[in-house]
Amino acid sequence: MTKCVSPNAISTILANPSPESSSDVPEIVVQVIELKATGASGNRFMFTANDGKMKLRGILPTNMGSEVMSGNIQNLGLIRILDYTLNDIPNKPEKYLIVTKCEVVSPPLEMEVKSEVKSEETGIVLKPKQENEIKSEVKSEVPGIFLKPKQEIVAKSAAQIVHEQRQNMAPAARMSMTRRVFPLVSLNPYQGSWTIKVRVTSKGSMRTYKNARGEGCVFNVELTDEDGTQIQATMFNEAAKKFYDRFQLGKVYFISKGTLRLANKQFKTVKNDYEMTLNENSEVEEASNEETFVPETTFNFVPIDSLGPYVNGMELVDVIGVVQNVSSTMSIRRKSNNDTIPKRDITIADATKKTVVVSLWNDLATSVGQELLDIADKSPIVAIKSLKVGEFQGVSLSTLSRSVVLVNPDLPEAKKLRSWYDSEGKESSMASVSSGMSPSSKSGSRSMYSDRVSLSHIQKNPSLGEEKPVFFSIRGYISFIKPDQAMWYRACKTCNRKVTEALGSGYWCEACQKNDEECNLRYIMVVKISDASGEAFLSVFNEEAEKIVGCSADELDKLKSEEGEENPYQLKLKQATWNSHLFRVSVAQNEYNNEKKQRITVRAVAPVDFAAESRFLLEEISKMRVSK
Repeated sequence: MTKCVSPNAISTILANPSPESSSDVPEIVVQVIELKATGASGNRFMFTANDGKMKLRGILPTNMGSEVMSGNIQNLGLIRILDYTLNDIPNKPEKYLIVTKCEVVSPPLEMEVKSEVKSEETGIVLKPKQENEIKSEVKSEVPGIFLKPKQEIVAKSAAQIVHEQRQNMAPAARMSMTRRVFPLVSLNPYQGSWTIKVRVTSKGSMRTYKNARGEGCVFNVELTDEDGTQIQATMFNEAAKKFYDRFQLGKVYFISKGTLRLANKQFKTVKNDYEMTLNENSEVEEASNEETFVPETTFNFVPIDSLGPYVNGMELVDVIGVVQNVSSTMSIRRKSNNDTIPKRDITIADATKKTVVVSLWNDLATSVGQELLDIADKSPIVAIKSLKVGEFQGVSLSTLSRSVVLVNPDLPEAKKLRSWYDSEGKESSMASVSSGMSPSSKSGSRSMYSDRVSLSHIQKNPSLGEEKPVFFSIRGYISFIKPDQAMWYRACKTCNRKVTEALGSGYWCEACQKNDEECNLRYIMVVKISDASGEAFLSVFNEEAEKIVGCSADELDKLKSEEGEENPYQLKLKQATWNSHLFRVSVAQNEYNNEKKQRITVRAVAPVDFAAESRFLLEEISKMRVSK
């Protein structure tokens, strides 16, 4: 392979600023100089393309960032440009080279290539016209045979052939050839006109809002091109009304006349530095015959027993599971505007033998939720994309406007899960991901004996849990349970939410919008935990509190009402103290009166398995010896 730049490479690019396809791009090898990172994430790189005579500022595609980081592309090295486009820079006379595809030709040269043109032959340079004249006079050594010039054999030009092909194509296919289709990775806010071909892999619901400028509506979609690159597109007001029905989940579209800006990290749902906005003048046309060329919705499933680190975090998760239970639809009243919205809870399980409750909201509650209720006895499989992980009852999941729910999807993970469930899963005992795990089990052992810290480690690091909750394991003793605290709340028997006394009789559940004659009591208490390093107050919820106290909240309430020489209520609490337990805890930051404080919550509790604990301590001792 010749390790030199292509003569007049920059002139070639300037003469053809937007080739119709990569096959139209001639041999273009340039030298990379002034290479530097750009963008918030640092995975895009700017450079100057040099051919020895001219220079041109440009940007490398995002997928070549790894080549730069690994050292394959360096300053003074050579690259071959396989596809590109040339953009104008607003308010500036110069052009900007957007490289969409390239390959490495050579490691760094000794110096920058300078203009020094030499003939490789005898110094004679033939102009194109002279070459044709010479070729036309070439004769065969066989008498009577005259070779015509090569160009005369071609009956039609390439432009004529392409034109004829376009006439026979469907409108969408003809448009894709007429307008150059850009990969998403090449788009940036400084670019001029562009057209992309993408599949709608997620579609949010239409939402209304009210602010100082008035009322409006908004919705967004997630778009994926054939390279798997994603971007979020948002539409407001007139654009939202215009395109909401046009965008259909799973279909492929040509889109143009949109704008880009840096993505807001707080609301970003896809891995892209930019986000797109479409207005009422944007163009969206369905590419009905080209669905197979763009990927379907992609998932990155998180096992149910691994949801803990995502609690109250900004990152959304995808899950897949077998439906175990489907509730009826509930009407929930929003605190912000007093509107009522439908909600339905489903419980799913996966091969980790853990279950989690997923709350379906709005249209998903009434449409997909009803479909699941109708086939609940068949244990359908659901794959759900973009779920928010909350801490209600330990760990819970909620859909958002952009969430996608697929019932019995045709996915390898779904087939594998169905095979497991039919063979052994349906007979297995399932436990909530929020409930305590025994350290004698495999998963519980990893949970209770990993990330082991002392209480002082948490208290000496007040910044723990600032961005999202962090999880640790602790071994400690229950040293004190305050008997006069509010240790429980009245809960709905259906949804476990707080109820209030109804007018007349019974208890009213705001979540279920119904009145019941009876309710349950559920623990919500604070206990003091002590270990060798210190002590701390921990919040404990129902399932974990029952294991600590040794009875349910209803049973403890009955003891509280009993009379005797020794108060049975306080005796029960006293019996629960100074017992050793293993705790899995989360540490988060709570703000109260403009002051941030740590909140330590018990997520799981289990008795100490002294054999396993001894092995753990021996391992820790051996690590200390090695470190010395």
